[in-house]
Amino acid sequence: MKKHIITSAVCLCITGAYIAQDAAASSHREAPNITRYPTLDSTDFYVFNSYETGREDYVTLIANYVPLQDAYGGPNYFALDPAAHYNIHVDSDGDAVEDMTYQFKFDNTLAGGGAGIQLAIGPDGAKKQIAIPLKNAGGISAGDNSVLNFIEQYTLDVVEGPVKTGTSSSVTSAGGESTFTKPWDYIGDKTFSSAADYQAYANQYVYDISVPNCSLPGKVFVGQRSDAFAVNLGESFDLVNYVPVEGDSSPGAGDGNGFPGGITQDTANDDLLDKNVTTIALELPKSCLIGDGNGVIGAWTTAYVPQARIQNPNATFAKPEVNGGAMVQISRLSNPLVNEVVIGLPDKDKFSTSAPSGDGQFADYVTHPSFPELLNILFRDAVNSTLGTNFETIAPTNFPREDLVAAFLTGFPGVNQQATVTASEMLRLNTAIPAVPASQQSPYGVVGDDLAGFPNGRRPGDDVVDIALRVVMGRLCYDFPVNGNPTNLGYCSPSDANVGDAPFTDGAPLSASDVDESFPYLKTPIAGSPN
Repeated sequence: MKKHIITSAVCLCITGAYIAQDAAASSHREAPNITRYPTLDSTDFYVFNSYETGREDYVTLIANYVPLQDAYGGPNYFALDPAAHYNIHVDSDGDAVEDMTYQFKFDNTLAGGGAGIQLAIGPDGAKKQIAIPLKNAGGISAGDNSVLNFIEQYTLDVVEGPVKTGTSSSVTSAGGESTFTKPWDYIGDKTFSSAADYQAYANQYVYDISVPNCSLPGKVFVGQRSDAFAVNLGESFDLVNYVPVEGDSSPGAGDGNGFPGGITQDTANDDLLDKNVTTIALELPKSCLIGDGNGVIGAWTTAYVPQARIQNPNATFAKPEVNGGAMVQISRLSNPLVNEVVIGLPDKDKFSTSAPSGDGQFADYVTHPSFPELLNILFRDAVNSTLGTNFETIAPTNFPREDLVAAFLTGFPGVNQQATVTASEMLRLNTAIPAVPASQQSPYGVVGDDLAGFPNGRRPGDDVVDIALRVVMGRLCYDFPVNGNPTNLGYCSPSDANVGDAPFTDGAPLSASDVDESFPYLKTPIAGSPN
């Protein structure tokens, strides 16, 4: 590394690029094996200092699951797996081993003591009680869910120490209950009347919670939300089927004075605009997360299932299968798109089942990343033709990519480096950096002069796609404004990245205005059948 000691101001700027390299888009269907288990597929993970008014001493952690939900996807919609453990892990000291895990377990039941809602069918004197085929038999509201035929509930435990060997204790509601309810998905406006009425119904299931060994209460919510992420998903994975450089003089200017033929910002480019996800959201006091560390926490989410699953040849609602054996990890996510565009195809499933402490095995994917070379193959000739240049490559040439090694695996002093530095892929948050109100947030986070944003954790309104594209293509090789002063970080120079100062983008805009300003922050889901 060219610089072993750098100022705190420079560190802040580097970190802005750091998780940007890690995250280029939402992690939907990121590895071959997980595509077979959508209920276990984590789509996005957010960790940020809460910016709801009056909640400045709290951290929000959001793990989204079940990708690409079409709101009309009935009649069974999007329940979570009752055999799985959904985990949010927190490492408070930097050894890449969880110090606490918030573990969610789900249970599904039918109304009527398991028999389901039944109707009397047939002529008088010969009627039979017949179970209905749907999961609700009428309208549902905040005050009345008596016709709900399918009830999804969950428990929440905190495991202190490693998740497999630590000590588990129950998290309870303010009233002392240890079982929580997940609201029914937003299947449509005949059932719920309107988006406002659905939100009033869902708000009942935002719980104040008492967490063991935590002197202050937290909050929890599990339920369907509108997918907060914005990404040009289809065209990006169709060999980047657009020119990924800003076509306007500035994002949204609408003047066409940017890169010739470049893509411009338009919500029509967001393939997730009409999709929902299932959100697991926690808001916890900072003091209960930092432990004996330096105030920087590392976090990630995983889903575990029993090692053996045997299908019941005479399946019933209560027993469709038999599960047994040890709980094994099947998905993992912290910074998004790591598994999609950083990890090579042969190792994607291995990454999904690995722990941060073992991430050294994936180091070559960081020191010699293939994604910039793919962009070089796709766009070098077009760039040379458009600009009249003769670049031998548009991919950065500073190998090994020390800039990305620091960004990807270690964090940076003064910002998101933990008390102990262990090479590992986690989403790191400095809990001491104050939150910024939604109206003042930059979608570009740290590189947008907003130290409370990505990559200091990740907020739902942070546009990690654009940041990531720029960093992976060499933005760190150019001067950055740090407190208004152009600063070179010393990892590489402009000659190492011919197009490193280009405003790369996928054309799908995102900002804090696209999400709510209070817990659980993600907006009311899309209705399956709107009025």
